[in-house]
Amino acid sequence: MVLKAFISDSIQEAKTLLQNGDVVAIPTETVYGLAANALNATAVAKIFEAKNRPFFDPLIVHVASVEAAEKYVQAIPAPLLRLMQTFSPGPLTVLLKKKDVIPDIVTSGLDTVGIRIPNHPLTLALLAELDFPLCAPSANPFGYVSPTSAQHVFNQLADRIPFILDGGKCSVGVESTIVGMENGEVVVYRLGGIAIEDIERVAGKVKFNISQGSNPKAPGMLDVHYAPSTQLHVGDVRSLATQFQALRLGLISFSDAYSDYPFIQRNVLSPTGNLNEAAANLFEALRSFDETSIDIIIAETFPEEGLGRAINDRLRRASTKQNT
Repeated sequence: MVLKAFISDSIQEAKTLLQNGDVVAIPTETVYGLAANALNATAVAKIFEAKNRPFFDPLIVHVASVEAAEKYVQAIPAPLLRLMQTFSPGPLTVLLKKKDVIPDIVTSGLDTVGIRIPNHPLTLALLAELDFPLCAPSANPFGYVSPTSAQHVFNQLADRIPFILDGGKCSVGVESTIVGMENGEVVVYRLGGIAIEDIERVAGKVKFNISQGSNPKAPGMLDVHYAPSTQLHVGDVRSLATQFQALRLGLISFSDAYSDYPFIQRNVLSPTGNLNEAAANLFEALRSFDETSIDIIIAETFPEEGLGRAINDRLRRASTKQNT
Protein backbone atom coordinates (compact mmCIF):
# COMPACT_ATOMS: atom_id res chain seq x y z
CA MET A 1 0.00 0.00 0.00
CA VAL A 2 1.35 3.42 -0.97
CA LEU A 3 1.49 5.74 2.04
CA LYS A 4 1.15 9.08 0.22
CA ALA A 5 1.23 10.06 -3.43
CA PHE A 6 3.95 12.47 -4.52
CA ILE A 7 2.78 15.62 -6.35
CA SER A 8 5.05 17.25 -8.92
CA ASP A 9 5.09 18.64 -12.46
CA SER A 10 7.92 16.24 -13.43
CA ILE A 11 7.13 14.54 -16.73
CA GLN A 12 10.19 12.32 -16.30
CA GLU A 13 8.90 10.97 -12.98
CA ALA A 14 5.53 10.17 -14.54
CA LYS A 15 7.23 8.57 -17.55
CA THR A 16 9.39 6.29 -15.41
CA LEU A 17 6.49 5.09 -13.30
CA LEU A 18 4.29 4.43 -16.32
CA GLN A 19 7.07 2.52 -18.07
CA ASN A 20 7.37 0.38 -14.94
CA GLY A 21 3.67 -0.55 -15.08
CA ASP A 22 2.47 1.83 -12.36
CA VAL A 23 -0.55 4.14 -12.40
CA VAL A 24 -0.14 7.92 -12.37
CA ALA A 25 -2.66 10.74 -12.13
CA ILE A 26 -2.36 13.15 -15.08
CA PRO A 27 -3.93 16.52 -15.89
CA THR A 28 -6.14 17.16 -18.88
CA GLU A 29 -8.28 20.11 -19.90
CA THR A 30 -11.42 18.22 -18.78
CA VAL A 31 -10.62 16.46 -15.48
CA TYR A 32 -7.60 14.68 -13.98
CA GLY A 33 -7.18 11.13 -15.24
CA LEU A 34 -5.75 8.00 -13.65
CA ALA A 35 -3.34 6.75 -16.30
CA ALA A 36 -1.63 3.48 -17.13
CA ASN A 37 -0.03 1.88 -20.18
CA ALA A 38 -3.05 1.03 -22.35
CA LEU A 39 -1.21 -1.91 -23.95
CA ASN A 40 -0.35 -3.54 -20.61
CA ALA A 41 -3.37 -5.42 -19.21
CA THR A 42 -1.73 -5.84 -15.80
CA ALA A 43 -1.11 -2.10 -15.52
CA VAL A 44 -4.66 -1.31 -16.67
CA ALA A 45 -6.04 -3.63 -13.97
CA LYS A 46 -4.41 -1.35 -11.38
CA ILE A 47 -6.69 1.49 -12.55
CA PHE A 48 -9.79 -0.58 -11.80
CA GLU A 49 -8.34 -1.58 -8.42
CA ALA A 50 -7.41 1.97 -7.38
CA LYS A 51 -10.80 3.39 -8.41
CA ASN A 52 -12.86 0.38 -7.34
CA ARG A 53 -14.29 0.63 -10.84
CA PRO A 54 -16.43 -2.21 -12.26
CA PHE A 55 -14.76 -4.08 -15.10
CA PHE A 56 -17.84 -3.70 -17.32
CA ASP A 57 -17.21 0.07 -17.61
CA PRO A 58 -14.79 0.69 -20.54
CA LEU A 59 -11.87 3.12 -20.51
CA ILE A 60 -10.73 5.90 -22.85
CA VAL A 61 -7.33 5.66 -24.54
CA HIS A 62 -5.31 8.88 -24.79
CA VAL A 63 -2.90 9.49 -27.68
CA ALA A 64 -0.81 12.41 -28.88
CA SER A 65 -2.20 12.79 -32.42
CA VAL A 66 -4.59 11.46 -35.05
CA GLU A 67 -1.64 9.64 -36.61
CA ALA A 68 -0.93 7.92 -33.29
CA ALA A 69 -4.60 6.91 -33.01
CA GLU A 70 -4.41 5.08 -36.33
CA LYS A 71 -2.01 2.56 -34.76
CA TYR A 72 -4.74 1.28 -32.46
CA VAL A 73 -7.94 1.41 -34.52
CA GLN A 74 -9.02 -0.31 -37.71
CA ALA A 75 -10.28 2.79 -39.49
CA ILE A 76 -11.60 6.29 -38.82
CA PRO A 77 -14.83 7.03 -40.75
CA ALA A 78 -14.75 10.36 -42.58
CA PRO A 79 -17.32 12.18 -40.34
CA LEU A 80 -15.41 11.20 -37.20
CA LEU A 81 -12.09 12.13 -38.78
CA ARG A 82 -13.47 15.61 -39.53
CA LEU A 83 -14.53 15.93 -35.90
CA MET A 84 -11.09 14.85 -34.68
CA GLN A 85 -9.36 17.26 -37.04
CA THR A 86 -11.62 20.10 -35.88
CA PHE A 87 -11.70 19.52 -32.11
CA SER A 88 -8.48 17.67 -31.28
CA PRO A 89 -6.54 18.21 -29.16
CA GLY A 90 -9.60 18.87 -27.05
CA PRO A 91 -12.53 17.41 -25.08
CA LEU A 92 -13.62 14.95 -27.78
CA THR A 93 -13.57 11.13 -27.56
CA VAL A 94 -14.25 9.09 -30.69
CA LEU A 95 -15.53 5.50 -30.45
CA LEU A 96 -13.81 3.33 -33.10
CA LYS A 97 -13.28 -0.33 -33.96
CA LYS A 98 -10.13 -1.39 -32.13
CA LYS A 99 -7.15 -3.38 -33.27
CA ASP A 100 -6.16 -6.51 -31.33
CA VAL A 101 -3.22 -4.68 -29.72
CA ILE A 102 -5.72 -2.99 -27.35
CA PRO A 103 -6.40 -5.48 -24.50
CA ASP A 104 -9.99 -6.49 -23.83
CA ILE A 105 -9.78 -5.16 -20.26
CA VAL A 106 -9.58 -1.64 -21.72
CA THR A 107 -12.82 -2.00 -23.68
CA SER A 108 -14.68 -4.32 -21.30
CA GLY A 109 -14.64 -6.95 -24.04
CA LEU A 110 -16.24 -4.67 -26.64
CA ASP A 111 -14.81 -4.39 -30.15
CA THR A 112 -14.70 -0.59 -29.96
CA VAL A 113 -12.36 1.74 -28.07
CA GLY A 114 -12.71 5.39 -27.12
CA ILE A 115 -9.79 7.47 -28.45
CA ARG A 116 -8.97 10.99 -27.27
CA ILE A 117 -6.21 13.58 -27.79
CA PRO A 118 -6.11 15.65 -24.58
CA ASN A 119 -5.46 19.37 -24.77
CA HIS A 120 -3.02 19.85 -21.89
CA PRO A 121 0.66 20.72 -22.49
CA LEU A 122 2.05 18.47 -19.73
CA THR A 123 0.10 15.40 -20.79
CA LEU A 124 0.78 15.96 -24.50
CA ALA A 125 4.49 16.24 -23.65
CA LEU A 126 4.26 13.06 -21.59
CA LEU A 127 2.54 11.17 -24.42
CA ALA A 128 5.27 12.34 -26.80
CA GLU A 129 7.86 10.77 -24.47
CA LEU A 130 6.11 7.38 -24.36
CA ASP A 131 5.94 4.62 -26.95
CA PHE A 132 2.49 3.52 -25.78
CA PRO A 133 -0.91 5.19 -25.32
CA LEU A 134 -2.49 5.82 -21.92
CA CYS A 135 -5.79 4.67 -20.48
CA ALA A 136 -7.04 7.41 -18.21
CA PRO A 137 -10.50 7.47 -16.63
CA SER A 138 -11.16 10.19 -14.05
CA ALA A 139 -8.77 10.00 -11.09
CA ASN A 140 -11.34 9.50 -8.34
CA PRO A 141 -13.11 6.63 -6.57
CA PHE A 142 -15.73 5.20 -8.90
CA GLY A 143 -19.05 7.06 -8.90
CA TYR A 144 -17.76 10.13 -7.05
CA VAL A 145 -17.25 13.67 -8.33
CA SER A 146 -14.46 13.95 -10.90
CA PRO A 147 -11.28 15.83 -9.84
CA THR A 148 -10.31 19.14 -11.43
CA SER A 149 -7.10 19.76 -9.47
CA ALA A 150 -4.12 17.75 -8.20
CA GLN A 151 -5.29 18.38 -4.63
CA HIS A 152 -8.66 16.76 -5.38
CA VAL A 153 -6.83 13.64 -6.55
CA PHE A 154 -4.54 13.65 -3.51
CA ASN A 155 -7.47 13.97 -1.11
CA GLN A 156 -9.05 10.77 -2.43
CA LEU A 157 -6.33 8.57 -3.90
CA ALA A 158 -3.12 9.51 -2.06
CA ASP A 159 -2.90 6.09 -0.39
CA ARG A 160 -3.60 4.17 -3.63
CA ILE A 161 -1.27 5.68 -6.25
CA PRO A 162 2.40 6.72 -6.23
CA PHE A 163 2.36 9.98 -8.20
CA ILE A 164 0.20 12.93 -9.32
CA LEU A 165 1.40 15.04 -12.26
CA ASP A 166 0.32 18.54 -11.29
CA GLY A 167 -0.90 20.60 -14.23
CA GLY A 168 -3.00 23.12 -12.32
CA LYS A 169 -6.77 23.50 -12.47
CA CYS A 170 -8.60 21.92 -15.41
CA SER A 171 -9.87 24.55 -17.82
CA VAL A 172 -12.98 22.77 -19.17
CA GLY A 173 -14.05 20.99 -15.99
CA VAL A 174 -16.42 18.35 -17.41
CA GLU A 175 -15.45 15.18 -19.23
CA SER A 176 -15.14 14.83 -22.99
CA THR A 177 -18.03 14.53 -25.42
CA ILE A 178 -18.10 10.95 -26.77
CA VAL A 179 -19.21 10.29 -30.36
CA GLY A 180 -19.31 7.29 -32.66
CA MET A 181 -21.06 5.94 -35.77
CA GLU A 182 -24.15 3.75 -36.10
CA ASN A 183 -25.72 2.91 -39.47
CA GLY A 184 -23.73 5.65 -41.15
CA GLU A 185 -24.86 8.37 -38.72
CA VAL A 186 -22.93 10.19 -35.99
CA VAL A 187 -24.15 9.24 -32.51
CA VAL A 188 -23.45 11.06 -29.24
CA TYR A 189 -22.91 8.66 -26.32
CA ARG A 190 -21.91 11.19 -23.67
CA LEU A 191 -22.52 14.92 -23.39
CA GLY A 192 -19.35 16.76 -22.49
CA GLY A 193 -16.89 19.55 -23.10
CA ILE A 194 -17.85 20.18 -26.74
CA ALA A 195 -21.35 21.51 -27.28
CA ILE A 196 -23.73 19.58 -29.52
CA GLU A 197 -24.25 22.72 -31.60
CA ASP A 198 -20.52 22.71 -32.42
CA ILE A 199 -20.53 18.98 -33.22
CA GLU A 200 -23.46 19.44 -35.61
CA ARG A 201 -21.79 22.34 -37.39
CA VAL A 202 -19.09 19.91 -38.49
CA ALA A 203 -20.91 16.55 -38.73
CA GLY A 204 -24.51 17.51 -39.42
CA LYS A 205 -27.48 16.34 -37.38
CA VAL A 206 -26.55 13.76 -34.73
CA LYS A 207 -28.45 11.07 -32.86
CA PHE A 208 -28.24 10.39 -29.13
CA ASN A 209 -27.62 7.21 -27.17
CA ILE A 210 -26.89 8.64 -23.74
CA SER A 211 -28.01 6.15 -21.05
CA GLN A 212 -26.94 2.49 -21.03
CA GLY A 213 -27.87 1.11 -17.59
CA SER A 214 -25.41 -1.54 -16.39
CA ASN A 215 -23.79 -2.42 -19.75
CA PRO A 216 -22.38 0.82 -21.15
CA LYS A 217 -21.02 1.06 -24.67
CA ALA A 218 -18.78 3.98 -23.67
CA PRO A 219 -17.43 5.52 -20.45
CA GLY A 220 -19.64 7.82 -18.39
CA MET A 221 -22.94 6.26 -19.52
CA LEU A 222 -23.95 4.63 -16.23
CA ASP A 223 -27.07 6.19 -14.74
CA VAL A 224 -25.39 6.72 -11.35
CA HIS A 225 -22.23 8.79 -11.63
CA TYR A 226 -20.39 11.96 -10.58
CA ALA A 227 -22.06 12.00 -7.15
CA PRO A 228 -21.02 13.91 -4.02
CA SER A 229 -21.58 12.36 -0.60
CA THR A 230 -24.19 15.00 0.21
CA GLN A 231 -27.72 14.37 -1.10
CA LEU A 232 -28.47 16.30 -4.28
CA HIS A 233 -31.82 17.37 -5.73
CA VAL A 234 -32.21 19.06 -9.13
CA GLY A 235 -35.14 21.18 -10.26
CA ASP A 236 -36.97 24.38 -9.41
CA VAL A 237 -34.90 26.02 -6.67
CA ARG A 238 -37.73 27.82 -4.91
CA SER A 239 -40.00 24.76 -4.80
CA LEU A 240 -37.21 22.53 -3.50
CA ALA A 241 -36.10 25.13 -0.94
CA THR A 242 -39.65 25.28 0.39
CA GLN A 243 -39.94 21.48 0.45
CA PHE A 244 -36.73 21.07 2.46
CA GLN A 245 -36.88 24.32 4.46
CA ALA A 246 -36.34 22.54 7.79
CA LEU A 247 -32.90 21.30 6.68
CA ARG A 248 -29.50 22.94 6.16
CA LEU A 249 -29.45 23.71 2.45
CA GLY A 250 -26.72 24.38 -0.09
CA LEU A 251 -27.24 25.88 -3.55
CA ILE A 252 -25.75 25.28 -6.98
CA SER A 253 -27.03 27.81 -9.47
CA PHE A 254 -26.09 29.29 -12.83
CA SER A 255 -26.01 33.05 -12.21
CA ASP A 256 -28.77 33.78 -9.66
CA ALA A 257 -27.76 33.67 -5.97
CA TYR A 258 -31.41 33.31 -4.82
CA SER A 259 -30.63 35.75 -2.01
CA ASP A 260 -34.25 35.68 -0.83
CA TYR A 261 -33.74 32.10 0.46
CA PRO A 262 -31.66 31.18 3.54
CA PHE A 263 -29.07 28.88 1.95
CA ILE A 264 -26.17 28.04 4.26
CA GLN A 265 -23.78 27.86 1.30
CA ARG A 266 -24.18 29.22 -2.22
CA ASN A 267 -22.14 28.17 -5.24
CA VAL A 268 -23.05 30.41 -8.17
CA LEU A 269 -21.15 28.84 -11.05
CA SER A 270 -21.08 31.89 -13.32
CA PRO A 271 -22.30 35.27 -12.07
CA THR A 272 -21.96 36.56 -15.65
CA GLY A 273 -24.10 33.76 -17.10
CA ASN A 274 -21.34 31.99 -19.06
CA LEU A 275 -22.02 28.25 -19.49
CA ASN A 276 -18.35 27.45 -20.19
CA GLU A 277 -17.36 29.07 -16.89
CA ALA A 278 -20.18 27.24 -15.11
CA ALA A 279 -19.00 23.88 -16.47
CA ALA A 280 -15.43 24.56 -15.36
CA ASN A 281 -16.65 25.24 -11.80
CA LEU A 282 -19.25 22.45 -11.48
CA PHE A 283 -17.26 19.58 -9.96
CA GLU A 284 -15.35 21.81 -7.54
CA ALA A 285 -18.68 23.21 -6.36
CA LEU A 286 -20.13 19.74 -5.80
CA ARG A 287 -17.05 18.69 -3.83
CA SER A 288 -17.15 21.76 -1.60
CA PHE A 289 -20.41 20.67 0.05
CA ASP A 290 -18.86 17.47 1.37
CA GLU A 291 -16.58 19.65 3.50
CA THR A 292 -19.55 21.34 5.23
CA SER A 293 -22.51 20.35 7.41
CA ILE A 294 -25.04 20.82 4.60
CA ASP A 295 -27.91 18.29 4.64
CA ILE A 296 -29.08 18.69 1.03
CA ILE A 297 -27.75 20.36 -2.10
CA ILE A 298 -30.33 22.02 -4.34
CA ALA A 299 -29.27 22.57 -7.93
CA GLU A 300 -31.23 24.42 -10.56
CA THR A 301 -31.69 23.10 -14.08
CA PHE A 302 -29.33 24.88 -16.47
CA PRO A 303 -30.22 26.13 -19.96
CA GLU A 304 -30.42 23.20 -22.41
CA GLU A 305 -27.91 24.71 -24.80
CA GLY A 306 -24.14 24.70 -25.21
CA LEU A 307 -22.39 23.12 -22.23
CA GLY A 308 -25.61 23.51 -20.23
CA ARG A 309 -26.65 20.10 -21.58
CA ALA A 310 -23.51 18.48 -20.15
CA ILE A 311 -24.00 20.24 -16.79
CA ASN A 312 -27.59 18.98 -16.57
CA ASP A 313 -26.43 15.48 -17.50
CA ARG A 314 -23.86 15.44 -14.68
CA LEU A 315 -26.33 16.83 -12.16
CA ARG A 316 -28.96 14.25 -13.14
CA ARG A 317 -26.53 11.35 -12.76
CA ALA A 318 -25.20 12.75 -9.48
CA SER A 319 -28.71 13.03 -8.06
CA THR A 320 -29.72 9.51 -9.14
CA LYS A 321 -27.48 7.99 -6.45
CA GLN A 322 -29.57 9.44 -3.62
CA ASN A 323 -32.99 9.38 -5.28
CA THR A 324 -33.35 5.73 -6.32
